[in-house]
Amino acid sequence: MRRIAIIGGGITGLAAAYEALCLNARPILIEQDSQLGGVVRTETRDGCTLEGGPDSFLSAKPAALELIRELGLASDVIGSNDASRVTYLVKNGRLVPLPDGLMMMVPTRILPVALSPLLGWGTKIRMGLEYFRRPGADPADRTVEEFVREHYGQETVDYLAEPLLAGVYGGSVRELSVRSVLPRFVELEAKYGSLTRGVLAARAKTPAGESAPLFQTLKGGLGQLTRELERRIRPRAEVITGTAETIQREAEAWKIRVDGSWLEADAVLFACPAWAAADVLRDAAPAVARLLEPIAYSSSITLSLVYRREACGRIPPGFGFLVPARERGTLVACTFTGAKFSHRVPDRLVVLRCFLGGTGGEHVLDLPGGEIIAQTRRELRALLGWDAEPEFHVLHRWRRAMAQYAVGHSARMKELDAELTRIPALALAGNGYDGIGIPDCIRTGRAAARRLA
Repeated sequence: MRRIAIIGGGITGLAAAYEALCLNARPILIEQDSQLGGVVRTETRDGCTLEGGPDSFLSAKPAALELIRELGLASDVIGSNDASRVTYLVKNGRLVPLPDGLMMMVPTRILPVALSPLLGWGTKIRMGLEYFRRPGADPADRTVEEFVREHYGQETVDYLAEPLLAGVYGGSVRELSVRSVLPRFVELEAKYGSLTRGVLAARAKTPAGESAPLFQTLKGGLGQLTRELERRIRPRAEVITGTAETIQREAEAWKIRVDGSWLEADAVLFACPAWAAADVLRDAAPAVARLLEPIAYSSSITLSLVYRREACGRIPPGFGFLVPARERGTLVACTFTGAKFSHRVPDRLVVLRCFLGGTGGEHVLDLPGGEIIAQTRRELRALLGWDAEPEFHVLHRWRRAMAQYAVGHSARMKELDAELTRIPALALAGNGYDGIGIPDCIRTGRAAARRLA
């Protein structure tokens, strides 16, 4: 039976170990934390389902739902309440709803965008004229900021692209690669010139019918998925709690040193962050390590504040709000958990799920918990108009957890693939390479396990 050492026990490593077992291989799962699941952390308290990491996955990416169905959890899938989906952006210190008819920052309906106070008339006119833009020569990779500014102007960067991307990546539009972060928009630009015309043309080709909700998750939280994977894996796999320190290639096998002790495997799959993989691979595969080291990661905090409903003031209808960098103090975004997903919060309670940190805001991770909560409450009071003492809170600090795809990332991935083809039985998976969401981690983890098994 082929032995596959999997370094990292987050959702990527768990999906890889499950796939290895499906293919009659023997996974050896190595995780330095005492708890498997990585950033997926679900807590149930006082009737609330509270997520410490991601709270859902995009329906448009099938890998997560496919795995959930295989595990027999399909009946527990729930969708976001898209009928009441409104997202607010902060402008001049107040919440302004994102106008209908926007696909990210691409306008597809004239009237809602024209009437919105979010953007000035100069930007709105530029958005209209963008429709007549024609294809040009294929440019080199650019930052998201350069790409969006070229099409719709700087105000669109500041009040649409930046907060939307910060909410997903925790990163900076001044550094993120448009080719790696928004590849579909790059394709539309190459074909149509105008992003607006490209998005409208793509929609016209999409069959009419009932669409899936934008986000999906499980009734018991995403921890339900990681717990089920762990339940399937533990009886048939070796699970080691420890830190992988280095690896060596000997004859037809790999040797991995974990907390000073050596173990052998026929193949090694790195399902940990790229920076951690680089540390372990420095001696055995220095060329791979050099390509991994520059992949940056941002750090963030999730803070769930739980209130008695009668103690709260008005909460705007919708899913929550994003704070553009131009308006930002500490708070990056806030989700109204009970509005986004039904049955996550009892009627007598309100949960505000807050996000802090990200590129440029990492200093907040070093603040005491009390100071983080006090600052967050001050900013919420300024935006919502009320303050109340939370019944309780749940705070998670995630250091160097979210990969940042800087300009040149796609070229780096091609180099990395070429290097890996020269090294037998070695693979990489996770959010550092080709997508950062839960479906991407599952997809890359399972694909890597298939290659090695």
